[in-house]
Amino acid sequence: MSFLTGRVLVIGLGLIGGSLAKALRVRGICKTVVGYDRDADELETGLRLGVVDNIASDLLDEVRQADLIVLAVPVKAMEFVLADIKPALRPETIITDVGSVKGNVVRAAEALFGSVPQRFIPGHPIAGLEKSGVAAADETLFEHHKVIITPLPQSDPEAVTLVSRMWQGVGAQVLRMDVERHDEVLAATSHLPHLLAFSLVDTLAQEQDCTDIFRYAAGGFRDFTRIAASDPTMWHDVGLANKQAILQKIDEFSTGLNRLRSAIESEDSRAMLGIFTRAKASREHFTKILSGSAYTQNMTTKETTFFAQPGGKVQGSIRAPGDKSISHRSIMLGSLADGVTEVTGFLEGEDSLATLQAFRDMGVVIEGPHQGEVKIYGVGINGLQKPPRPIYVGNSGTTIRLMSGLLAGQSFDSELSGDASLSKRPMERVAKPLRLMGAVVETGENGCPPVRIKGGQQLKAINYEMPMASAQVKSCVMLAGLYAEGETSVIEPAPTRDHTERMLRGFGYQVDVDKNKVSLSGGGSLTAAKIDVPADISSSTFFMVAAAICPDSDITLEHVGINPTRIGVINILRAMGSNLELLNEREVGGEPVADIRIRYAPLKGIKIPEDQVPLAIDEFPALFIAAVCAEGETVLAGAEELRVKESDRIQAMVDGLKVLGADIEGTPDGAIIRGSEMGGGVIESHDDHRIAMSFTIASLRAKGAIEIRECANVSTSFPNFVELAQQVGIQVRKEEK
Repeated sequence: MSFLTGRVLVIGLGLIGGSLAKALRVRGICKTVVGYDRDADELETGLRLGVVDNIASDLLDEVRQADLIVLAVPVKAMEFVLADIKPALRPETIITDVGSVKGNVVRAAEALFGSVPQRFIPGHPIAGLEKSGVAAADETLFEHHKVIITPLPQSDPEAVTLVSRMWQGVGAQVLRMDVERHDEVLAATSHLPHLLAFSLVDTLAQEQDCTDIFRYAAGGFRDFTRIAASDPTMWHDVGLANKQAILQKIDEFSTGLNRLRSAIESEDSRAMLGIFTRAKASREHFTKILSGSAYTQNMTTKETTFFAQPGGKVQGSIRAPGDKSISHRSIMLGSLADGVTEVTGFLEGEDSLATLQAFRDMGVVIEGPHQGEVKIYGVGINGLQKPPRPIYVGNSGTTIRLMSGLLAGQSFDSELSGDASLSKRPMERVAKPLRLMGAVVETGENGCPPVRIKGGQQLKAINYEMPMASAQVKSCVMLAGLYAEGETSVIEPAPTRDHTERMLRGFGYQVDVDKNKVSLSGGGSLTAAKIDVPADISSSTFFMVAAAICPDSDITLEHVGINPTRIGVINILRAMGSNLELLNEREVGGEPVADIRIRYAPLKGIKIPEDQVPLAIDEFPALFIAAVCAEGETVLAGAEELRVKESDRIQAMVDGLKVLGADIEGTPDGAIIRGSEMGGGVIESHDDHRIAMSFTIASLRAKGAIEIRECANVSTSFPNFVELAQQVGIQVRKEEK
């Protein structure tokens, strides 16, 4: 049997020390586990229960023999234990601890040894129970829990590795953090909640007649105060050992509690709702952090794979999720408006939620979303507050580009960042016109995120001719124009989606459009409105193409936005021979909508008109699939914008279709696609949701199974894609690891 190390001495056989000792022994991680505790009864119990192999009758003798020593004693006792064992320590012996405060342990070691020994690696398992003592030892206690180790600059890498592997061996996830940051974080997330629970129970228990309080306590009280049953001595020691960090968090909490008290006393409903909605959203945010998803920094995204089987047909009536572009803008403009904006049909995908969270962070009270309904308590065009931290927008290019313009006009400094995929996307295309307006904007390496914006600049209006068609750049400049002195104009080389112009008018802001020129003057205000977000035509496209390529298919997509700047996919599919009808056309909240019915008809290849390219730029991955299933040759040109989306979409589609055996070649600004059969294969989606969904619908005409990797970002724009695909007849399943 291969052991990680030889002899391990665990000093302190309480719950944590006993559980670690038992886990090491049960899992065979070391040759021998020896326990030591000043309580002889605890030692005998540990031996009897099989927690340890042996017990130490002479501590110093055991220290001399140990290869690894684990200090599992209260934090205030660490310095005394270190002093006791110092005379017998060998230079090669590795030491670690389990204390929830690291600063005092490091200071004690420095005082005793002159400097912290290279093979002393401080650690802290984030695990525990209300029970205490060696009788409660549980070898599974650390499974699926985190352990933080806090190596120092002089720490021996070999010792760091061994301590990490020990904790991993008992089922824990090992994280690294510096000592000071560890104590700050734990003061907020562990120490403060425990001390508040003790204080609340103590306060209520001292009331003259407290019996009914505890007799009729509901689940919330019991859940919150459960941790007040923990070991008082341990928490006394923690309170003293991490004094400064805990006092700081108590002061911060007191400030927040006084803010709530003031809101209740003055019956300030908006302030109360702000506190409660931010707290609820943050709690859900934290839950998603723990589950490894959502719009959060430092997240570990689950590995998601789609498995699509060949065959099937597409039938039925469905409504795709709300339009992402309109959902983004409803939050942005609703936040800047005077009054309360009510939104229905809001897309509850991670991109839109990133925008919503950003405005909550800037002091906007937002209720929801709940089943697509959102209520936004606008703060006025100059009412945003400095966010407490850099704004993280996940994978949302719309959020980072549009908000760059909006933030350029604020009085406070700000920073925008995103996930690994977004961090590769170009931001200079928005930074350059903003600088022309007088904004101070910095981008990261290669002109990519993060984007840092200096507040307090007086913006000047510009007349900006865009070098390439981009609705995001146009909208960015227009939003900055709200804060600029004079009339800002944007001239487009080709039409792009006009959701920003339409919605600004819907909020009562004057926007002038003259052919390809859009203009507005700064200094105005917005008035709250009601917004009904139509189904997203980009999301609907996957089902439109699915029905268009699959014999015997007949599907109706309900309440789809058919904005004239977005209907390139409809025009292109019709030009290819698709049997596509627009039914029940109407206008909702300034946006045209319709039900779209598509029945299968043979498609033919075409040369895609270049004036349609900007109107279908996001839909081309799916249209590539339609082109492969068409008779003859399809030529796409003028679509170089596709190379700087979430991935290089031209190359991703060319590579993937070649894997399936299709006849396709890429060009600098498009592709030449010839009608051909598709087989099965493994596709890399490059974390691009549109690539993943496009190859899913390709399975309808493929001869073999298609495995599509890196599909986690589908949830950013189309959370229920797999479920809807299965509902209408596409044979796809999702696996997450």
